[in-house]
Amino acid sequence: MHRTAYIYLLVTAFLWGGNAVAGKFAVGHISPMLLTVLRWLFAFLIVAALSNRQLRQDWNVLKKHLILLASLGAFGFTVFNMALYSALNYTSAINVTIEQAGIPMVIFIANLLLFGTQVRLGQVIGFSLSLIGVALTAGHGSLANLSSLKVNFGDALMLIAILVYSGYTVALRFRPEINWQSLMAAMTFFAFLTAVPFALWEWQVGETMLPDATGWTVVIYTAVLPSIVAQVLFIKGVEYIGANRAGLFINAVPIFGTFLAVFLLGEAFQLYHAIALVLVLGGIWIAELSGRKHAALSGDAAP
Repeated sequence: MHRTAYIYLLVTAFLWGGNAVAGKFAVGHISPMLLTVLRWLFAFLIVAALSNRQLRQDWNVLKKHLILLASLGAFGFTVFNMALYSALNYTSAINVTIEQAGIPMVIFIANLLLFGTQVRLGQVIGFSLSLIGVALTAGHGSLANLSSLKVNFGDALMLIAILVYSGYTVALRFRPEINWQSLMAAMTFFAFLTAVPFALWEWQVGETMLPDATGWTVVIYTAVLPSIVAQVLFIKGVEYIGANRAGLFINAVPIFGTFLAVFLLGEAFQLYHAIALVLVLGGIWIAELSGRKHAALSGDAAP
C-alpha cells in the first residue's frame, strides 16, 4: 500500500507541475476565471458521464455530506486554482515556486494544532531538505538570489492559495466513505458552481479573454489530468498514508514543473536542477521513512 501511495503521489506532483506550466501558457490566451470555470465544467461532465450508476448508489450518503463536499470543491478546487492562475499574471514563477513549498509546513502545523498529530524529527529533517531543494531551484542555483525577490499582489494571492489547499488537504480526513467517482462528481460540480460568479464578474469588468487554440489546449489538459486524475490520486494517497506524509510530496511539484519547463518551454537544464531533485526526493524519502516507522509502531496507517 505504501508503494502504491508513493506512485500515486509522485504522479500527482508531476501532473500538478504540468498545471503550473499550463497556467503560464494560459497567460495571454485565456483569462484566469474563464479558464477555471471551463476547467471544472469539463471535469464535471467527464466524471458525471462515467459515474452515473455509482452516483445513484451513493446518493443517500452524498446528500448527508453536501455542505462538506461543497466546501471541499469550492476551496480545494476552485479558489486554489483561481488564486494560482491569477497570481501568475502578477508575480514570477520563481515566487510561486517558493510559496507552494509552504503547503506541507502549513499542513503539519494545522494537524498539530487541530488534531494533536505529532511531527517526528525525521519528518522535520526531510521537510527541511525538500524546502532547500525547492529554494535552490527557485533561486536558480543560489540561495542568495532569494533575497532579491519582491512581494506583490500575486504573492498575496499565492498565500491565499497555500492556506486554502492546506485546509483542503487536512479536511479530506472528513470525506464520506464513498466511491471516488461519486466523490469527484460532487466536488467538481461544486467547483464549477463556485467558479461561475467569478467568471461573470470577470466578464462584467471587461477582463474576459476568450480562449484561442492554446487556451483551449490548456482547458482540456487541466480538466482531465490535474483536475481528475491528479485529484483522485492525491485523495487516495492521503487515504493510504495520511495528510502529513502525503502533503510532503507537494514539494516535488516545482521540481517536476522545472523539468516540464525545460522540455516544453525550452529552458536550459542546469546542474542545480539535478541537485535540487536529489534534495527534494531525498527529503521526501527521509520524512516518509520516519512517518512510516512511527505509523508501524503506533498501529496507525495514516499519521
